[in-house]
Amino acid sequence: MNPGELERYSRQILFPAIGSVGQQKIRDASVAIAGCGALGSFQAEALARAGIGSLRLIDRDYVDVSNLQRQWLYSEADATNETPKAVAAAKRLRELNRDVEIIPFVADLTPSNAEDLLAECDLILDGTDNFETRYLLNDISVKQGIPWIYGAAVGSYGIVMALAPGTGPCFSCVYPEPPTGAQPTCDVNGVISAVTATVAARQTALALRLLVGWPDFRTTIETIDVWTGASQKIDAPDRDEGCLVCGQRLFMYLDGRRRAPISLCGRNAVQLHETARPLDLNELAERLRPLGDIRVNEFALRMMLPKYQLTFFPDGRAIVKGTTDIAVARGLYAKLIGT
Repeated sequence: MNPGELERYSRQILFPAIGSVGQQKIRDASVAIAGCGALGSFQAEALARAGIGSLRLIDRDYVDVSNLQRQWLYSEADATNETPKAVAAAKRLRELNRDVEIIPFVADLTPSNAEDLLAECDLILDGTDNFETRYLLNDISVKQGIPWIYGAAVGSYGIVMALAPGTGPCFSCVYPEPPTGAQPTCDVNGVISAVTATVAARQTALALRLLVGWPDFRTTIETIDVWTGASQKIDAPDRDEGCLVCGQRLFMYLDGRRRAPISLCGRNAVQLHETARPLDLNELAERLRPLGDIRVNEFALRMMLPKYQLTFFPDGRAIVKGTTDIAVARGLYAKLIGT
């Protein structure tokens, strides 16, 4: 590190658990953040300020005014312009620390691109809002030997768990199947910024600890309720030798055998991604303009209908806002784009 870097990170270097050796490891590290919402945007800023070497920002979504209550990095202008989160985050992070390599991807993390987007990263941080993507992250983690840190928050409650392949259970050992039935969501139950910041801060601390070296690492499950002040940390169950993922190395989410349209947290919306079909957004805009109000840029096409708002992306993906009914969303997509 040069004298400027030594001064910039001096207070972090003075922390004995990091020191100059640990700071150099942080500067040499590459971290991927899957999802740049309430958790991911905090993680990205904290790691950029800590002097991480490289950040990959992966997010499929755009900034909405409802995000501003709890999501870091974004401004009212970003919401007005409906800027993709990865793009808006990258712009702000480069202003905070020009020495960090920032690589934004306006993309949904899918079985077809996950290995390319996450290849050769030293660590993955979970900023997602659904179990499907977390199981995909777990498949990548086990297959490529990359540690990752799970986090989730809703209401005032949060949960954090760091997972390192080969040193304990994987995510599927702890949660063999996704939860069934109706689950709490930000859209229904709300969420306060204090809990998202707390969960993301804990994820960031675990990330730094893993990057600088954690010889006695063990997997724990941490829960906290920032409203009541209740918290708990317990050891995760032992690795399941019969686990389909880390035991039998069956990567069903990565292979695409388990995938479905998903509802988006806090959006009353469904994302459709089962149709891989590149779209020419300008051409599509001309075709759809007679049917509704159209806004288009290089990242997305927005179409306003009386009851619904549809956003189309160049890879053929779409977000249908105004419903959580997958059949309704698919029907609108088929009418406008075809099947």
